[in-house]
Amino acid sequence: MQMADTGKKIKEPLFHIVRRDNIVWWKAWIIRLLAILAALVFCGIVSFLLTKENPLRIYSVMFDGAFGTKRRVWSLAQNVAMLLCVSVAVAPAFKMRFWNVGGEGQVLAGGLASAACMILFGDSLPSAVLLIVMLIASILAGAIWAVIPAIFRARWNTNETLFTLMMNYIAIQLVSFFAYKWSVPKGSGQVGIINRTSHAGWLPVIGDMEYLLNIIIVLVLTVIMYVYLKYSKQGYEIAVVGESEKTAKYIGISVRKVILRTMIISGAICGLAGLLLVAGTDHTISRETAAGRGFTAIMVTWMAKFNPFFMVLTSLLIVFLEKGATEISTAFELNESFSEIITGIIIFFIIGCEFFIQYRVVFREKEAA
Repeated sequence: MQMADTGKKIKEPLFHIVRRDNIVWWKAWIIRLLAILAALVFCGIVSFLLTKENPLRIYSVMFDGAFGTKRRVWSLAQNVAMLLCVSVAVAPAFKMRFWNVGGEGQVLAGGLASAACMILFGDSLPSAVLLIVMLIASILAGAIWAVIPAIFRARWNTNETLFTLMMNYIAIQLVSFFAYKWSVPKGSGQVGIINRTSHAGWLPVIGDMEYLLNIIIVLVLTVIMYVYLKYSKQGYEIAVVGESEKTAKYIGISVRKVILRTMIISGAICGLAGLLLVAGTDHTISRETAAGRGFTAIMVTWMAKFNPFFMVLTSLLIVFLEKGATEISTAFELNESFSEIITGIIIFFIIGCEFFIQYRVVFREKEAA
């Protein structure tokens, strides 16, 4: 108790919240694992109440949906790689506190550029030359799509969240327009498999492993991005601008230059993701090519605290939940809403546990007798 000037006693609250100075990384991951376990228990209770099924059987089906067959494992790995690629792309922008929610549009821009090269030059260029042209075109398209809002933000301090979000819708409509223009049969709105017979512009398959090249490219990118953010001068400038633009200007860092450069890099990697999806996975283009990865990548990046290596784990977790939850809906003849409920609960627990990593709860000490 404390005594006020009026002589009245002021009752202290039962507890108060204190920000942690630092927490060892392994303790933070223990908290996350405990959150996942708590989420699984809670989901088990919800599942039992809604379906009357044994929760252990439900989780077994979830695991089987992701790892049950070799094909499912490779599909999981491919989806993890593509989500990781987009997450790595948006990580430097978010670390800089530039809210780039336009990853979806930047991926579509890169994918559209790749598809255009495949359709227009597939019969006239050698395969190696065509792949180089596609690589350059997709990277440029993604970079241009990202640098447009960056220019407006750097020069006129516009709201980058709304700007990049609107760029998504423009990209979606552009893809829809060209999908109709290139549709087979004409007017169907579906491009179909591009160069089905010649495979012109398709990424090469390593052995019998169809998605291995995509996975290798993304893993190399992840390592490069980790080194870039942690050890390079430009990575340091990104961190400083993210902490305080005033501090960055005070020590001589050009904030405009950092914003433009970082968004070019971010958009270029998103464009590369579009190439990998079109030329290495789908071999076609549609407005669903990015499949929401641009938005999911935001959550992956924040959960991993901008660390590309931790993004591997968070990407794996998100894709596993999506695959497993879909299998639950199929196996138990439930609609997709149930799988989304399970996924949402688990993600809510994981995001919620970040509070206990950043803060601790201090209870009121008992008064002396």
